[in-house]
Amino acid sequence: MKPLIGLTADQKYLEQHYWHAVEEHYLTAVIDAMGGIPVIIPALAEQLDQQALLQRLDGLVLTGGVSNIEPHRYGRASEQSDCARDPQRDATNFGLIPRAIALGLPILGICRGLQELNVALGGTLHQRVQLIADKMDHREPLVEALEQQYGPAHPVTLQAGGILAGLSAQREVVVNSLHGQGIDRLADGLRVEALAADGLIEAVSLPSAAAFTVAVQWHPEWYRYNSPFCRDLLAEFGARCKSFGQQKSRAG
Repeated sequence: MKPLIGLTADQKYLEQHYWHAVEEHYLTAVIDAMGGIPVIIPALAEQLDQQALLQRLDGLVLTGGVSNIEPHRYGRASEQSDCARDPQRDATNFGLIPRAIALGLPILGICRGLQELNVALGGTLHQRVQLIADKMDHREPLVEALEQQYGPAHPVTLQAGGILAGLSAQREVVVNSLHGQGIDRLADGLRVEALAADGLIEAVSLPSAAAFTVAVQWHPEWYRYNSPFCRDLLAEFGARCKSFGQQKSRAG
């Protein structure tokens, strides 16, 4: 049986209607890189029976998104009046994350998903990394085609003894970079898995979780055909989801 893998959606307002959307690369990555069946989770917050849904899933992907987490979620005032927000997504995902961890569900966070995991567990964010004196500009070149925006941008150093280090023989791997925000204070319990050259945290894991719980700041779903490391990361997550589903089947 292929694992059922949930993907968190953005809420969008288009043509006078609200839509719940997941970018197609996440969906196809579940199919061809994780070996699973994608299930879109609408950003309906408490209207959604989150516990019942998660109990039927074998894995959870916290997707990226064009919006940023509302700063009040981590005790800060907003530094950007024109910044895109998605309060429905925030309300939904900050309910899903602790429930998924408690259920022992495998979790993979991507870009905004990494930031959500950190904030959900009590961490904080830099709202504009590019304005910090010792940090690089991690944003994508918007004037370029999508292939260039999602192309290789900079190396990250995999931390010894971590889950990601176990997926590569290389100490450094090159990743793409499409974010203006980043981890400021790391949440208690999270372990650093990868660092950029400027010291920004690029990946984390949750060692206390019962299942594979990893989040990365880059977009492996876009780079999976060109990067063996990204392909192996997605495949490893898919394997953990399949194993989780098999354990559920045996248990009941």
